[in-house]
Amino acid sequence: VVPGADSSSRQLCFAWGPAEVLVCETLFGRAGGSRSRCLSRSPCPSRFWGEGRAGAAARALTDSVAGTEDGAPSSSRVFVVRRDQDIYIQTLRKLFNESHGIFMGLQRSEEELAGKSRKAQLVQVSKNYRSVIRACMEDMHQAAVSTRDPALQGQYSTQVSILSAMELIWNLCEILFVEAATAGPLLLRLLDWVRLHVCDVDSMVRDVLSSESPAKHKLFWNVVDIFVLQGRMDEARHLLSKEASTNPTSMNMYKILDDLMKKMPVPSLSNTQTLTELELKWQHWHEECQRYLQDGTFASNPHMESICKILLGDEDAILEKKELMTTWYHFLVTRLLYSHPTVKPMELRFYAQSSMDLFLGGESSPEPLDLILMAAFEFEMHQVIKECSIVLSNWWFVAHLTDLLDHCKLLQSHNLYFGSNMREFLLLEYASGLFSHHSLWQLGVDYFDHCPEYGRVYLELHIERIPLSTEQKALKVLRICEQRQMHEQVRSICKIMAMKALRNNRLGSALSWSIRAKDAAFATLISDRFLKDYCERGCFSDLDLIDNLGPSMLLSDRLTFLGKYREFHRLYGEQRFAEAARLLLTLMTAHIAPCSFWMTLLTDALPLLEQKEVIFSAEQTYELMRCLEDLTAGNPDKQKFQDDDVETTKVEMLRLALARNLARVIVKEGTVEGS
Repeated sequence: VVPGADSSSRQLCFAWGPAEVLVCETLFGRAGGSRSRCLSRSPCPSRFWGEGRAGAAARALTDSVAGTEDGAPSSSRVFVVRRDQDIYIQTLRKLFNESHGIFMGLQRSEEELAGKSRKAQLVQVSKNYRSVIRACMEDMHQAAVSTRDPALQGQYSTQVSILSAMELIWNLCEILFVEAATAGPLLLRLLDWVRLHVCDVDSMVRDVLSSESPAKHKLFWNVVDIFVLQGRMDEARHLLSKEASTNPTSMNMYKILDDLMKKMPVPSLSNTQTLTELELKWQHWHEECQRYLQDGTFASNPHMESICKILLGDEDAILEKKELMTTWYHFLVTRLLYSHPTVKPMELRFYAQSSMDLFLGGESSPEPLDLILMAAFEFEMHQVIKECSIVLSNWWFVAHLTDLLDHCKLLQSHNLYFGSNMREFLLLEYASGLFSHHSLWQLGVDYFDHCPEYGRVYLELHIERIPLSTEQKALKVLRICEQRQMHEQVRSICKIMAMKALRNNRLGSALSWSIRAKDAAFATLISDRFLKDYCERGCFSDLDLIDNLGPSMLLSDRLTFLGKYREFHRLYGEQRFAEAARLLLTLMTAHIAPCSFWMTLLTDALPLLEQKEVIFSAEQTYELMRCLEDLTAGNPDKQKFQDDDVETTKVEMLRLALARNLARVIVKEGTVEGS
């Protein structure tokens, strides 16, 4: 939904851009919509997820004038709708920048370690991603606390919720897909998962533990229950010992309950016991708990009796603590801990579905987060990626998670119908979003590099659309293109920068860019500008560039002439008159000098003709005379040329100087021959 746009009465039209859409109201009503392109409206998936993929940030760009159906003018607005608004949030920059380093490290690990070593490497990569999410979440939380702007505070709080959900989903995927925990260790991982992410009760625990007498605190038993529900037996026993010390009458019950909690069999991460041994121990322990409960050992203390029922896996007793667990997946893990500690991965789907049904109890429908977690418990990883793509507000999460799962060899069989696989499709979408940002586009280049099928094509299309606001940025883009042999893009960038420099009358920079682009026509144009500038000012600008053209001057005849003409001036300045004279004559006789510049060249010959020492030979003097006659006879504006007193004076001076030089040469050469 575009805020401020009246799509109920008017048709909206739009134009796609690389990362934005221009939206405006049209003259057509809803009934006449067939003549314009309608912007579809998608509802927000969930209050928890913010705007989601279907939503976008829109802002009014300008006011324009539209017309009503009766021809009367009415106001209308043009909107800029951004697809990936999250990349403009400053506090999320850490997420994009640091995850890029992790992504590149994963791609560079060419030596695919086998077996456990490879799995350990991938698990560590997954944990690195999660640590970046958590660090970003903490920064966002600090920003929410420190700001005084209610709107910003709400935005930050929403982002904290989204990042928290992202880490929750990623952690579960890490356990089930990346680590692929087996029966036994699986339950321990799920317990750690719940303890890390269900933190709504942490403040309650702190209040009780920080009080003078925790056992007398009104929330004491709630905290004990929380510890038991999360399998934190040592902490629960420690609190119960405080209750026993303040209430001696319950000492016997405490000892029995403490012994039961202490003896509770739990799976081990090491292979010290088999699943069969664990199940036998657990069965004996379960029977012992059942016996104490049936004997009425805890009948006089409802709190301890409730704990004993929880230890037995009584679903009703666990559901009584619904408010302490807050989520159905906490209920699931507690239920597994006390009723089926050796659950196998493929059995999770049955327990997850029944746990969600029991916990929600028909009072509320599952939210998008619940559906994603359920898909993970059902090992439907493609469904997880699909749901996250729909509800999350950017492509960061699905792109990096899919890439990791692809390295785990879990997505190899799933190709999309248009050719690219899922990993590449999501990376392309994420990188395309980065390219709409003024600095994050540099990260997008590396993501495109690691998309073997379409990455280069996407990079070529996107890199041409980067605004080249400064020469430094242009050089950075150019270096990226040159490293990847993107010759067409190199030429395009150089031409753009050459044209910008030319418009700003920076001839040296323009010539440098045109040479880099190997654009002969443009180099000729700029060379003409240099020569025109010289004629007007009597000196060259950017001498360092012209003096060091080297082989580049061969790009065009005009550029060659510019370089050689500058060399003539240098030789003349060094008083190497004979070499300068030969070069000047060569420039005219080789016909690489523009005809419009011949008079300037002949004028440059005047000082050489008037030197005390004869510089030009008779043959060279005749060549100069021929050039002068060609210039005066072949000029299309001959009458105008003759009427110009300055030009006429120049011609007369040249003829006089040439005649005098010829006389001096004949005398000199005749004297040499006579001797």
